[in-house]
Amino acid sequence: MRIRVYYEDTDMGGVVYYANYLKFCERARSELFFSKGALPVFEGGYFVVRHLEADYKASARLGDLLDVNAEVVTLNGTTLQMEQEIKKGDVVLFSMRVKLAYVMENGRIGRLNREKKAKLLSLLEER
Repeated sequence: MRIRVYYEDTDMGGVVYYANYLKFCERARSELFFSKGALPVFEGGYFVVRHLEADYKASARLGDLLDVNAEVVTLNGTTLQMEQEIKKGDVVLFSMRVKLAYVMENGRIGRLNREKKAKLLSLLEER
């Protein structure tokens, strides 16, 4: 997903505020669903961040065009692990590994059977 850095994304010096990298990654994960005509609500449940590790490597600035990618690393019965990168051209500015838990609308942990996993993986493939 390609995004442009707007003034609202930056601090007074025109540098992207650190928390906004996480927002950019969240948008990219959601866009995987939207680009296929689906919502990020999946089979009566949704994914919430359980754990993440982030690495800030360089700063994005006001007006920059960024590419935000999301790739599935593992998918099991209750969690999805993804790696994400934010790049400006060929330079990686930010990377993270995020573990998402599958939670049902009633707030309980959900289970993804083989059929649901296959359907989910088809939605999460980047074009």
